[in-house]
Amino acid sequence: MSQKPIRPLRQRMLEDMSLRGLTPDTQRDYIRAVKKLAAFLGRSPDTATAEDLRAFQLHLRASGVQPPTIKVTVRVLRFFFKVTLDRPETTRHLVFVYEPRKLPRVLSPAEVLRLLEAAPAPSTRRRSASPTGPACGPWRLSRSRSATLTPSA
Repeated sequence: MSQKPIRPLRQRMLEDMSLRGLTPDTQRDYIRAVKKLAAFLGRSPDTATAEDLRAFQLHLRASGVQPPTIKVTVRVLRFFFKVTLDRPETTRHLVFVYEPRKLPRVLSPAEVLRLLEAAPAPSTRRRSASPTGPACGPWRLSRSRSATLTPSA
């Protein structure tokens, strides 16, 4: 089985990524993103203009690609045009897509109470040993001795 020869542009990009210590998985993802640009353009990606990149970014957004993926794609295109092609002006208008932050879900007092009630109660032995043992400071009790103590009310 014969392997297809690597095109000079891809070879140069692979060398640039290797020089910067990118992992093989990252290199594969970068190549994939540039391939998607080439498929969108219908021609070699090194012929893309700033307007082509803008149209590609709009296409990604319109086709439902999530913001983290668009951010990675922008990063790849900046690398490709600034490092591999030495054309930084081409990526000047590429922007990172705003990604709304999700607020953490806060439990209501009733939900916290239900959660605590659903948890199994610790055994008496553990409950008495846990707060007493470490709290003794320099007068440490042995584990067996602290386990026999009962908390005062």
